[in-house]
Amino acid sequence: MALGPYQSFIVTSYALVGAVVALLIVWIAVDYRRQKARLRELEASGITRRSGRTATDMS
Repeated sequence: MALGPYQSFIVTSYALVGAVVALLIVWIAVDYRRQKARLRELEASGITRRSGRTATDMS
């Protein structure tokens, strides 16, 4: 595959985009784990989610 005189620019651009996408995936995975841990802490301390309540609990 001949990319011509712009080969280094094209390859570098694709590499940078790949790195950014990989970093975003890692960031989302780490944040997901943190949020799950925080929810477990809150539920362990007695705080419940509003979505977990029934209509009779709210009155």
